Amino acid sequence: MAVIGCKTSNINTLRLWQAEAVNEFDFTAFNNTEYDKAVKEKNDAENISKVLYPNDNKYEGKVLRLKQQYFFCSASLQDIMRRYKAKHGNDFSFFAKENAIQLNDTHPVSCVPELVRLLQLEGMGFDEAFEIARQTCSYTNHTVLSEALEKWSADLMTQVIPEIYNIICLIANKCQEELIAKGVNGDMRAKMRIIDGNSVHMARLATYAGTYVNGVAQLHTEILKADLLKEWYQVYPERFLNKTNGITQRRWLGLCNPELSELITDKVGSDDWLIDLSKLSVLNDCLDARTINKFNKIKAKKKVQLAEYIKKMDGFDINPDTIFDVQVKRLHEYKRQLINAFSIMAIYFRIKDGKLPNWTPTTFIFGAKAAPGYARAKAIIKYITEISNLVNNDPDTKDKLQVYFISNYNVSYAEKIVVAADISEQTSTAGLEASGTGNMKFMLNGAVTLGTWDGANIEIAECAGVENEYIFGARVEDIEKLKKEGYDPAAIVEANPELKRVVDTLIDGTFDDDGAQGEGSFGELHHALLKGTHWHDPDHYFLMLDLPDYIETKIRANADYADRKEFGKKCLLNVANAGKFSSDRAILEYAEEIWHVSHKK
Repeated sequence: MAVIGCKTSNINTLRLWQAEAVNEFDFTAFNNTEYDKAVKEKNDAENISKVLYPNDNKYEGKVLRLKQQYFFCSASLQDIMRRYKAKHGNDFSFFAKENAIQLNDTHPVSCVPELVRLLQLEGMGFDEAFEIARQTCSYTNHTVLSEALEKWSADLMTQVIPEIYNIICLIANKCQEELIAKGVNGDMRAKMRIIDGNSVHMARLATYAGTYVNGVAQLHTEILKADLLKEWYQVYPERFLNKTNGITQRRWLGLCNPELSELITDKVGSDDWLIDLSKLSVLNDCLDARTINKFNKIKAKKKVQLAEYIKKMDGFDINPDTIFDVQVKRLHEYKRQLINAFSIMAIYFRIKDGKLPNWTPTTFIFGAKAAPGYARAKAIIKYITEISNLVNNDPDTKDKLQVYFISNYNVSYAEKIVVAADISEQTSTAGLEASGTGNMKFMLNGAVTLGTWDGANIEIAECAGVENEYIFGARVEDIEKLKKEGYDPAAIVEANPELKRVVDTLIDGTFDDDGAQGEGSFGELHHALLKGTHWHDPDHYFLMLDLPDYIETKIRANADYADRKEFGKKCLLNVANAGKFSSDRAILEYAEEIWHVSHKK
């Protein structure tokens, strides 16, 4: 697929791979009435590229996932080799200079041993092949969550990709020899084993067998150096660097918000900001009442358009004259959509009790998808929809509070949502969101961030001014201290009647738990929060710690919105200072500092 550059002569190629069987149909099996067997090879092959990220809760899913990872890596590498050999023949001395492979998280790390294997097929020895692979590959870490840092069973690898496992063993031995030569002590070397017990640690393999390692926001990179990859940073500090994520303003402003784009072009004096987002800074000098009023009118128009789109797609009747408070992202416990839901229940009870007389009517919009086997994430979705049914139909609250969970959230939906949001919810537990890019899209279109001091939220607040965002909750150092000293969420809840009332809606009959009162998916959520599970401590993501501050911060943002000029100014300051968050800047940094690509500015 051709990927055409903007205002350049460059055309890149995106290659997509499809798995096909060598023998699609077994006539002998068919004639023996073994119809399933006749097409088994075809089905098995096509499954590899049919649906990415199959549920790997079971052994069969793990096998398919490993096959997928290897298949896509090998196909891409063989294509790279084919094109390289067409130019250079069997002279591989230029390979690392002309090719850069960026390992995005641990999923494509089998590229390293596969490249070694392919180079060995060209007659190269292991050491030489590994050195070329190391110079070619670099690793971007996207998460500090242990469950996302892949560890493959050695037995599974031996069964599915035995040649690759053998090469990993050679790399693992080479790593230990290198660490010994560097004078690394035994205890530290043990923490750096690529093969540890019966598990292959793909993050360790990627960190050792590449040139650079980077995080995707400043805080995230510091956490990699201080915690997750601490030993590696101590031994190879020169490999670590930060590359804060970015988004493309052509799509996330130019295409999806032409009205705001026109206002920006008028103020900047040209549309050059589309290829140099730093030019948005001109808006810092355009914060007069007239410009703010124009911005507010554009935002109001986008809210009307979103309301119409939601009506078309989901059938919901949304009032565009309310605040649009939006949380759209993958559903995961660490992203804490649940803390948002709890805060809505707290606000609902306060309105019912007459404790929020000046509440500005607000529409809370959720959009998310949960992984197929992630039962707890699906329980959170159900809980939010139960809240929606309650507050949207309560005559005491329906004119002040509306909650909607849109269906099939995707990029096309996002293009309508990010331009219409007033408040961007970024509620991850501090230290766990590597960066986020949704937060950048909302910022670029003039929404304030209501979020934790985490990931790129920090850099957003630093660029736009922390006074123009709504930051709440514990910081990384607070949470680390609590982990050491002990954290008792049940005690926090018992000491705070409002929190108890809210959390107990999971089990007190306020909502339908599929008839399993206190014993269903909501009961399981309640138990995990206050008592923990066999794999996690209670309230593993510190919702109860942050909830009181979050509620008050949300109410403060709601009150500030009433001053349309001042709130509009906060929004415009977010737009004006979003220049850092362009993917152009991010890709240029990768090109210059990791890939060492020569280019003309």
